[in-house]
Amino acid sequence: MSYSLIIEDYEIDLNYFLVYMRNREYSEETQKAYMHDLKHFLHGLNGKPVREVTDLDIMTHLSEKRESGAGARYRNRCQSAIRLFFKVMIKFNRCEANPAADIEKAKIEKKRKPAFLEQKFLDCCTEMVEGKYQLRDVSIIALMAYAGLRVSEIVRLNVNDWNKTAGELAIRGKGEKWRYVPLPPILHELLGQYLQHRIAPKNKKDQYAFFITQFGRRISKRMVQTIAENMLTSLSSRFPELQGMSLSAHKLRHSFATGLLRNGTDLRAVQELLGHEDISTTQIYTHVFDEAKKEAMGKIQPVLPGFVLKQR
Repeated sequence: MSYSLIIEDYEIDLNYFLVYMRNREYSEETQKAYMHDLKHFLHGLNGKPVREVTDLDIMTHLSEKRESGAGARYRNRCQSAIRLFFKVMIKFNRCEANPAADIEKAKIEKKRKPAFLEQKFLDCCTEMVEGKYQLRDVSIIALMAYAGLRVSEIVRLNVNDWNKTAGELAIRGKGEKWRYVPLPPILHELLGQYLQHRIAPKNKKDQYAFFITQFGRRISKRMVQTIAENMLTSLSSRFPELQGMSLSAHKLRHSFATGLLRNGTDLRAVQELLGHEDISTTQIYTHVFDEAKKEAMGKIQPVLPGFVLKQR
């Protein structure tokens, strides 16, 4: 049976799933990824009704992905899509249980220490921004470097997410989870200046978008990355010691997190500010304590029994 015919068997189920994700305001990127992963899974069922799907069906699918060379992160994304799908099926009485509920995720190799910019370099970032839309671009870089926003969060940001009275920014992060980040007064001043010069959106869809392109549309993920890349190129030109270092927009977020921990911020507070669901994700930034640990241990002067010293 062809791929298209098998997918047609699940048309109603897929429609429920898509409507659910749209209603919960999943990003378009997530919707596309989950639909892609789910269709591949459903195709492998060869028309088997969703009510009859078992955990073995799912584990077999994930094993086939692994054997075909798919990495742990991709397989975990597939598993998340399948688990959510069956959650939706239960909600709409298409099945009674979630066969993916108790399947463990693939183990992911421990992350290496994240690369980051030292504070002296981070503080020069906004100076590197030039061009006709300098105020907008400086605002974008500042929110990544001094508030830890992801590129996707910059893109999603709306005008009403900024509450100057409360002194905070509402950020819609991964998994459609909101967090509220207090901003330093100077960032409020910067955002206020930008909004005074913000280009008027040209369509209703983008009327509330915080960052607008020269064409009157919500800024894209790629454009935010380009703004950051141009700035980082200029920064590397000014500081030769940065040349050869892997720099990207996300490194600004790494630098923000590293700076917080170096300044003594509690790990839980850093977790909240970054919007990490699991504190283990935040713990990758504790590499900043490595030098402090070495320094502390260097001050230890053990007192040992005399006979130990005589053995030398």
